[in-house]
Amino acid sequence: MNLQSTNRHRALAGILLFECMVYLGVLVIVVGIGFAAFYACWDNANALHKNADDITRTLNVGEQWRADIRHATGPITVENQPDSQLIHIPSSNGQVLYAFTAGRIERKLSSADGWTIVLPKVKRSRMETDNRSRVKAWRWEVELSPVRAKARLRPLFTFEAVPPAAS
Repeated sequence: MNLQSTNRHRALAGILLFECMVYLGVLVIVVGIGFAAFYACWDNANALHKNADDITRTLNVGEQWRADIRHATGPITVENQPDSQLIHIPSSNGQVLYAFTAGRIERKLSSADGWTIVLPKVKRSRMETDNRSRVKAWRWEVELSPVRAKARLRPLFTFEAVPPAAS
């Protein structure tokens, strides 16, 4: 009987060890799925944060552009090139210039030394007049480059402003 109980004990010990290995394997799979879900959420949160920053920056620049248009002291002119655009807005302090080149929007005050990048990562930008029945308005359409290659939505903005009646 002693020999049978030893064999039975070894058989039970082997089954327990095998069960332990199965449980560890299942645990590794569950933890792996948990980490994958965590990092996917982390990546989505970072992309959302970047999109929110880009949207905030674009809205601030759009409001600055609208203020510059509303405070124009003369006629506003636009120079269009195949891959860029330059808009001249006369103001009481000289001229305010906006340029779209190389995937970014730059702004310059005529009294300032150089250009300031106000909006990076721009896919398309178009500033043009929007003639209406009694007023001449300006429209700026700007599309940002998406953070991800397969974006679910297009970050596209349209700003409109009406200069003083003299321009």
